[in-house]
Amino acid sequence: MSESDSQKRVTQRSLFFWAVQGNLKMQLLLLLLIVGMVFFRVVPLEMQKRIVNDAISLGKFDSLLLYCGIYILAVTATAAIKLAANYLQAVIGERAMLAMRKDLYAHIIQLPLHFFRNTQPGMVVSALMTELSTAGNFAGMALAVPISNILTLLAFAGYLLWLNPQLALATLGIYPVVAFLIPYLQKKANHLNKKRVDQSRLLSSQVAESITGVTEINVHGAYDQEKRKFNVFAERLRDIRTKWSLLRFAIKTVNNYFASLGPFVVFLFGGYLVMQGELELGSLVAFLSAQEKLYDPWKELIEYYQVYQDASVRYYRTMQYFDIAKGHEELPGLEPVGLPEGSIDVENLGYVTCKGVTLLRAVSFSLHGGETMALIGFSGSGKSTLIHCIAKMFDYSSGSIRLDGHEVKTMGKREIIRNVGYIAQQPFIFSGTIRENLLYAHEAALADGNPAEYEEPELDSLIFALQQAGMFVDVIRFGLNTVLDHDDTGMMEKIVRIREQFQTHFGEELEQYIEFYNEDDYLQHCSVAENIIFGTALDRQHLLPSLGANLRFRSFLDSAGLTKPLLVLGTELLETVVTQSESEELARAFTVVVTTPEQLSEYRTFLVHLGEDDVSSLTSDEKSSLLTLALQYIPGSYEITEISQEMKRKVLQARREWSSWSKQNFSGFFSHFAKDRYINGQSILNNILFGNLKRVDDYAQELVNQNIIRLLIEEDCLESIAEAGMEYQLGSMGNLLSGGQKQKLSIARVLLKNPKIILMDESTSALDNKSQARIQNLIERRWRKSRTVIAVVHRLDGIEGYDRIGVMKDGQLAEFGTYAELVEQKGLFCELVFGS
Repeated sequence: MSESDSQKRVTQRSLFFWAVQGNLKMQLLLLLLIVGMVFFRVVPLEMQKRIVNDAISLGKFDSLLLYCGIYILAVTATAAIKLAANYLQAVIGERAMLAMRKDLYAHIIQLPLHFFRNTQPGMVVSALMTELSTAGNFAGMALAVPISNILTLLAFAGYLLWLNPQLALATLGIYPVVAFLIPYLQKKANHLNKKRVDQSRLLSSQVAESITGVTEINVHGAYDQEKRKFNVFAERLRDIRTKWSLLRFAIKTVNNYFASLGPFVVFLFGGYLVMQGELELGSLVAFLSAQEKLYDPWKELIEYYQVYQDASVRYYRTMQYFDIAKGHEELPGLEPVGLPEGSIDVENLGYVTCKGVTLLRAVSFSLHGGETMALIGFSGSGKSTLIHCIAKMFDYSSGSIRLDGHEVKTMGKREIIRNVGYIAQQPFIFSGTIRENLLYAHEAALADGNPAEYEEPELDSLIFALQQAGMFVDVIRFGLNTVLDHDDTGMMEKIVRIREQFQTHFGEELEQYIEFYNEDDYLQHCSVAENIIFGTALDRQHLLPSLGANLRFRSFLDSAGLTKPLLVLGTELLETVVTQSESEELARAFTVVVTTPEQLSEYRTFLVHLGEDDVSSLTSDEKSSLLTLALQYIPGSYEITEISQEMKRKVLQARREWSSWSKQNFSGFFSHFAKDRYINGQSILNNILFGNLKRVDDYAQELVNQNIIRLLIEEDCLESIAEAGMEYQLGSMGNLLSGGQKQKLSIARVLLKNPKIILMDESTSALDNKSQARIQNLIERRWRKSRTVIAVVHRLDGIEGYDRIGVMKDGQLAEFGTYAELVEQKGLFCELVFGS
């Protein structure tokens, strides 16, 4: 491997580069093992000859023991060395695959944005995880397999020639024919393999596109269209794979056929030589064994050739697809410039796509440091493209963009990242916690490629960024919904004190919104199960839903006289679920009931059975289903049926018996509601409320939150709740956040980085009026004179507060000036804002 190979772009490195890069010492060790293995593979052949000729024929038992001992030692050594060699091959292959994936992934994520507009995510995933796996496996065997098998072939061929040159030449003469025919067939197989890889990539992209757009498919019911598209790609792939498989089997069949000719020649010609006294019987046995073993390295070489061709096609096809220069190569020797003012000067800016489409023409304007600019215009007028060019996301084709006098094209990408913040209309939120997403831009800007030297900002800075973006209340809400660990006793004590203060100061005022836990009352906003135990299960997700099937709990229900009333309640609920199966509210009410057509059919059959027999005659499984429905029912949330007064009386009576009974039968599984103790297994919010909200609307939620936050501040644990909220897991691509929450988090993410220039691409479109007013206030008051802001605006009712307004049309800056100046011009701006 030359030094220039390692300096090449990852997509231009040869397949064999990865076999050696970082693995040279292992390859040398592997070579030594191979030499030893070849030697020990030849020894048994010689021992076979001597056992027949020198031991058995002459009746020497001591020689028989000696030669057999050497034989078994050689076989054992061969097996041990082969195991070690295979392990080294696997290690080299895994290291090579890891290096490939790391380097290629680092290359892919820096490719120009226009590349990803024409590339499906599924194709990238398939390339990294599937296509490269074959190449990585090949890297492990790239040197070891050909060297070991060629040496073995030479050793066996030399041994055969030593035994009998005539017979050796007769048998070895078969292999040149195979050496010509196999590559010929393999060449045809390679052509089909290339088509197979390309078609697999197209199929993967189609699947990824359909899954990404599954919402549209469902909304429009376009199932048949998507099935047709998938079927076309899948059928083409089937045809190609069928032909490819035929050629692969043909190669294997031809190889096996010619390998079987070897013993035929040995038996025929070798037998004749033995009869003529020109060859000893032991030599014939050794020759036959060697000739048979000669097939093994030959077979492995053929398989190696096939694996190489397959890996080569996949590898070079994959690398060729991504063989594009990075979006912004860092220029060597660049010094940090900084942007103390944040001024922006755009002159005659033009941008033409790689397909020749002109998106910007001669755009010119200037902003002093600390000025704000609203960018408006019709869809497709070039607003976002202009933003992307300033952020160096697109390389503009002509003209100039200068930040504090520095040309953007000559500035390093890292300098742009440090000084320019970009907030998208549809921001991407990564899987992980709020904290991880909040720190994302800050770490990228300041870590400078060395995470070990990155220092996370103080908690106050995180909170300040969240407050500015209007996300802090959401984070507090997430924190209040956290369930504390059992060993966090200090925090638990604080929460109990806050509960006391909450009840004292706000209990009467909030009684209309909160149902407080009272041991003597039936709780309408708790499930039937929680009413019985007057508490909750420590494992609420698993234990509570399964109580209906728990035999010990059912024995308690029997003793309390609750089994039959609960079965009747479960029957009423089941009837409602079946008869109103399309109700979304009911689907949310009973998480154990998945109303698929098949299950609904089963439930209808179940109901017919219930109509014919008394509930007491049901099977144990049928009773479990009904009890599960009844125990999870929350009458205050889903008014499907009423809980009778008699049943409530029985529940309250069972509650008084439960405490002592559960200690004997369910010790450590449940926590009980008690005013002076923290309730394990419930959220911080429920512990403070010591009850449940009766109404989950914005007003009630905000009123409760305001009072709780006040108490959290007094108890000096607001920051602890915020920290807990920042550990909230956001789900895949942030799907547990609303659109507005995603935008607020993306704004906070940029604010934490504290850039001098902020570019906002309709980044408040998903916010409510109150949240948008907060951001507008930031722009007009807090950021003015300290940050330069360009905001693509979709709501035109708040643009008076910007220092400058730019109106885009057909890729040009049609108008530019202050609000008053543009109103006076009575041009395109007035048409957009006033409709005239």
